[in-house]
Amino acid sequence: MKLAMIGLGRMGGNMVKRLAGGGHDVVAYDVDAAPGQALASEFDSVSAASDLQDVVAQLQAPRVIWVMVPHQFVDSTITALKAAGVERGDLIIDGGNSNYKEGQRRGVELAEAGILFADCGTSGGVWGLKNGYSLMIGGAEAAIALIAPALTTLASNDGKGWGHVGPVGSGHFVKMVHNGIEYGMMQAFAEGFELMQAKEEFNLDMHQISRVWQHGSVVSSWLLDLTGDALEQDGDLSSMSDWMDDSGEGRWTVNESIDLGIPTPVLTLALQMRFRSRQKDAFAGKIVNAQRAGFGGHAIKAIATDAE
Repeated sequence: MKLAMIGLGRMGGNMVKRLAGGGHDVVAYDVDAAPGQALASEFDSVSAASDLQDVVAQLQAPRVIWVMVPHQFVDSTITALKAAGVERGDLIIDGGNSNYKEGQRRGVELAEAGILFADCGTSGGVWGLKNGYSLMIGGAEAAIALIAPALTTLASNDGKGWGHVGPVGSGHFVKMVHNGIEYGMMQAFAEGFELMQAKEEFNLDMHQISRVWQHGSVVSSWLLDLTGDALEQDGDLSSMSDWMDDSGEGRWTVNESIDLGIPTPVLTLALQMRFRSRQKDAFAGKIVNAQRAGFGGHAIKAIATDAE
């Protein structure tokens, strides 16, 4: 199939590569022209668009346009696409980390113009290009039918890693909860490793333990693999600060748990520990940052030096 990808950052650019490698034709666009041009030079099936009007012009109806931009730019991108000529029957997918309530609103507004909308929670980070993504998509059956071939190519495990989870808004809701769980899992590893590090009489080797746990342990996981990789490169993570950002999904998850009256103590405390990380350096925070850098390529704040 042929579709457009708007936003060619860490995720969007790799998704274009995976789509092109899977036999799809992709119109690539970013406010910075360089990534699109580089992708077009690498793949015969990728064409770089000069602007959003060019994106629309290069696609035939019904157009399929995947938007992979930060959530604060989704509305302005949709407005610009409508001005550029997106019309009734076309499909816009928001694949970033938007609040599900915003997705519901966008779906209603676009439906008034006869434009289809789907919200797709996307997980897989910088490893998605090679291993595929986990995709949680919400929308009407007609929308899913249009994008299904691309989802199958993007998804992990030979296309099994995607699911139509419900109506518009449900894709980002499921991804929101996914990220809340992720916070809790990462924090649990962090606290465990810090506890072991503090037991000085045993002089435990954190890297060795992480590798042992990778084989046959009930806590074996990709997050543990990433922890082991980081500890192999820097045994005490001395070059890494423990300052952690939170991009929104953790807060939204906790707020939703309050609204629904559902207790989520682990997820809530994991979010609170991110706030704590901004106050004092701790080994637990470094463990979480090592995992974040490994799976998502997240920028990690450098540790402060005396000179600073």
